[in-house]
Order: sequence, then C-alpha cells, then structure tokens
Amino acid sequence: MLPQRERREVRSRAGWMVMGKGAGLSALEVGKILTIFLYLFPAVSLQCKILKCNSEFWASTSTSGPEELFCTALRAYNTCVRRTARTCRGDLAYHSAQHGIEDLMSQHNCSREGPTSQPHPRPRTPPPPRPDSQERSDGPEVCHYERAFARHSAPPNYTHCGFFGDPHLRTFSDDFQTCKVEGAWPLIHNKYLSVQVTNTPVLPGSSATATSKLTIIFKNSPECVDQKMYHAETDELPAAFADGSRNGGERHGGNALRVVEKVPGQHVEIQARYIGTTIVVRQVGRYLTFAVRMPEEVATAAEDGDDQDLYLCLHGCPLNQRISFRDPRGQGAGTPPHGFTYQSAMAKCRERLPVEDLYFQSCVFDLLSSGDVNFTLAAYYAFEDAKMLHSNKDRYHIFARSTNAGSSAQRGSSVPTLALLLLLALLPWVPCSGIHL
Repeated sequence: MLPQRERREVRSRAGWMVMGKGAGLSALEVGKILTIFLYLFPAVSLQCKILKCNSEFWASTSTSGPEELFCTALRAYNTCVRRTARTCRGDLAYHSAQHGIEDLMSQHNCSREGPTSQPHPRPRTPPPPRPDSQERSDGPEVCHYERAFARHSAPPNYTHCGFFGDPHLRTFSDDFQTCKVEGAWPLIHNKYLSVQVTNTPVLPGSSATATSKLTIIFKNSPECVDQKMYHAETDELPAAFADGSRNGGERHGGNALRVVEKVPGQHVEIQARYIGTTIVVRQVGRYLTFAVRMPEEVATAAEDGDDQDLYLCLHGCPLNQRISFRDPRGQGAGTPPHGFTYQSAMAKCRERLPVEDLYFQSCVFDLLSSGDVNFTLAAYYAFEDAKMLHSNKDRYHIFARSTNAGSSAQRGSSVPTLALLLLLALLPWVPCSGIHL
C-alpha cells in the first residue's frame, strides 16, 4: 500500500495496468504483465539495456508457433538478460526479468540446454491483410472520429501540442514556454489516453533538461480498440506497442489505432483515428520530441473527479518551473557558452529556421545552454511537425509577446499620432501669423 502522498503523485497513471480474464494467467499473459512492469518501472537506467532484451524476446514470440521455437527464444532471452548483469545488477526490473524467465521455462518445460539462436526480428512492413481485414474501412463508423460526426455538424476543432528541446512546450492554446520540469511529468491525461514524459539533466549541475523517456497509454475503447501502451526512451524508439502489436487489437475497429514507422529508430507516427488523433515521436540526438494533433473535445474530456490542472499540454508548465528566454544561460547558473556565442548560435539556427520566431529563439537558447547542435534539428522538426499537425496555417509561427516590447511599441506609435494632432491644432493660426508677417 503506497503512502497517501505517493498515491497522489502517481494518480495520473492509475488504471494503466490490466489483468487478463479468469483466475489463471497463461504464460503469454504473465509475460505481457511483466513487459508492462518493465517498461513502466522508473529505475531502469539508460545504461541498463534490459528493455532491449525484453522487446526482442516478445517481438520473436508475438505469433504462435511450435513449443521448440518458444523455448529457443526464451533461452536467447535468458542469455541476453545475463549479459546485462554487470550494468543491471541491483536493478529490480532486471531481477524481475530473471524470475519471469524461470516461470516461463517451468510452464513450458523448457530445458536450459539447447539452441539459443537470436530471435527473428519482425518485418519492417506489416503483413498483408486477411480477406476479412478491416484495413480499408478501419472498422465500424464509430471507430472513425470524423465519420462519426453527423453530416450537418460543424467539423471538429483540432488543437496541437508540441514538446521538444531543452524542453520547450507549445500548448493546445498556442502558448510557448520554456520549462525545467525535471523527472516525470504528465503532458496529457483524459478519458481516452495519457502521455507522460521523463526529463533528465542535459549537463551535470545544470537545471536544463530534455526528454529521455515517453510513455503513451491508449485506454480501452469497447467498440474499437484494446488498451495499448507505447513506450520509448533514448536509443529505444520501437515500431510497435509494448506487447509487440502494431494496431489496436483483434476488435472490429482494431486498425483505427496503429503504429507507423517512418524512419527506423528516429521517427514514429501513431494514428488513433477512433479519437481523431495523430502523435509524432522522434529521437533527435540523445533526446525525444513529441507532437500531437487532437480534437479539442478529446483534449478536454476529463475523467470524473479530475480537474486536469497538472497537464502541461492543457495548462502549460507551473510558474515555478518556467524559464525566461531573456536569460539563455539562466538554466545553468554561471555556466559559460559551450562553443557558441550568441551570434554564432543565431547563424547556426538560421540555417534551418530562417524566420526568427520562438522556434528560432528556442534553438538559440538551447545552443547557448548546452552546445549540442542536435537541438537545432529538434527545433526544426518541432516546427515541421507543427506545420503538419496544426489546423491553422496562419498560426504556424509564434512570436514573443512582451509587455515591455508592447508598451514600447505603443509609445512609439503614439508619437506620430501626437504630432498629427498638434499640427491640426496649429493650422488655424497659420493664416493669422502670415498677416502679421
């Protein structure tokens, strides 16, 4: 039982675990539960590659086959886990994997001696559809968000949220913020899905952070899809959900949710047509970026009793977590520029971002605070994703709105107005002055 404080901190993850039906669990169900535990458990470090062993094993056993092949894959899994002993020793997830292997070997009567060939990777392209596949129609009409609207209804209002770089946040309401938010933070949480990011320091001793882990939970939709989890972290950008599947399951509308790999290891797109949502996940350098296009009514569909006040995409970062663009070195107090001056950072960012909007400014900010040129690409792809996902082309660019700048502009604009009024006031006196001359 968690203490009250800890229960409050993890409430956004409530309901993510799902048990199978019936009193007994099959080996595959035990393995899937173990998979979810391993992906969610935060103690797994970037050096411990237990997740890689786990994903390779379940990728090779995602389809049914002879018991001998399962045992071969299980022995290969065991070998992979043993190789991680040095970096994972003392890690609870590592020891849980060991116990899981023991249970599966016992259930399937697998011998420890025998072939340990590497698991066969899944093909990059999905298999051809079965004759009764719903790939074309994506299942019943209720599983296609736009088709579910009545013909006379107004089209849905789509919103966009992006999270990238050091990190920078573009909210559903087009606010642009730079934040600290170290550790795990919820981006989105509503009736349909939850998104959580984990941010780690970019440099030792600096409060500058970037996203190293991302977890997305698509909640159970009785008419369309099973509950699915997608988990990514540095150097692990899978082309499938955590259970090895690429779609929403065996239900009639299962194809209304699917993972599409655009660039292996670098760019994944998740299409959730049953809620009108598209998610783009990228790895740029050592860190992840996130972008989403979502109907406004989906984004604000709160669960009962949830005020949604902590979710970054909806309300932005808390005030005490925000960083000012005016102090690009403020993230690492006293830290000098890492190979970039302000002018050289601007020149580098202008190569990819010719318009000096807030994406450009975030690029300059990140180069000065970290010196990592990959942040230039992170800002560039974040803007490209915004162009693809934002519904209003006139709002692709966002420019700084400063109170000081606004007041200066207001004062500047008042000068010619005042001069004009003064001139009009003096005009009646011009003839009189001419007569006296």
